[in-house]
Amino acid sequence: MRIAILGVGLIGGSIGLAARERLDPGTEVTGFDPDADGLAAARDRGAIGRTASSVAEALEGAEVCFLCAPVDRLPKLLNSAIEHAASDCAITDVGSTKRAIAASTADERFVGGHPIAGSEGTGIGHARSDLFDGAAWYLTPGEQASGVLYERLHRLVAALGAHPIAIDPESHDRLLATVSHVPHVFANVLVSQAARTLTQEDEPLPRIGPSFRDATRVAGANPSIWNAIYSSNAEAIAAELDETIERLSAVAGALRAGDEPAIAAWGERAREDRRRLLESELAGGPLHELRVTVPNEPGIVAQVALALGRAGVNIADMTLSPAADMRSGAITLWITGDQAAARGWELIAELGFAVAEAS
Repeated sequence: MRIAILGVGLIGGSIGLAARERLDPGTEVTGFDPDADGLAAARDRGAIGRTASSVAEALEGAEVCFLCAPVDRLPKLLNSAIEHAASDCAITDVGSTKRAIAASTADERFVGGHPIAGSEGTGIGHARSDLFDGAAWYLTPGEQASGVLYERLHRLVAALGAHPIAIDPESHDRLLATVSHVPHVFANVLVSQAARTLTQEDEPLPRIGPSFRDATRVAGANPSIWNAIYSSNAEAIAAELDETIERLSAVAGALRAGDEPAIAAWGERAREDRRRLLESELAGGPLHELRVTVPNEPGIVAQVALALGRAGVNIADMTLSPAADMRSGAITLWITGDQAAARGWELIAELGFAVAEAS
């Protein structure tokens, strides 16, 4: 397989390292980056096997292309990739927001992506081959997305160590506002609040405790990246902040009123919510193989994947098998867990497709 990586920083470099370490020995990884020093460092670290001087050169013969740049630069980079990529090349990105880039193209080769992985460090020097191990990697196929190219990308993401999950762009951005973008806002607010307190108090603050360190680990994250994320997902982030402010105001009210039962109930609810979230991450069980008969039409694979993704049913693996007459075909899905497989069966049947489990 030939892979093109446009942007060889932390994420692009880690994709290259993982691909060259875990894929077939014949895998070729070519990198392009406007930062010549970063590109040379990526080659020296073994993240790429070949450097390219342009997007067009990087995409020569590529079967998959990863766009790895700040979200505000992705639409322009995507247009360039679409112009130079082959007709059978899958194109994806790694941006933290998805609505804007999804709306920018209807090309069947493009499937938006976002690996939920990273570190406080940036640049190729912090890239790691195990960065994606066990991480969710969201894929946002549009109705126009090629089923064959989606399957290729799904398999590649899984081979890099991640868990591919289909989700629509709007849901992705609302979800990430809650679990990623708002926590960054809070971290920034907390450190600034602590710094203000330090300057206002006559006595020095005590040594910072582990709770504060944990809550502010991402404070001040790379402004050139995060300013673009805040801007591109401003509406969803602001909505989540408004709801959070209401919840904080309720807690403040209970504290001022000395309402100990309400405070205790609030703490217990948080404990239970955290337990449920952790359990959902650890869900497992036996692997089920579901075979789905579908018409050979554009968007069918995306329709099935998104229906399961919205319901929290993760596809461990998938293959496509067109019928001899090319008028229909089969999607084979592997799903982990009895309940998840049963729910997947129900959802596929509700879409009107025939489904059977392999014995």
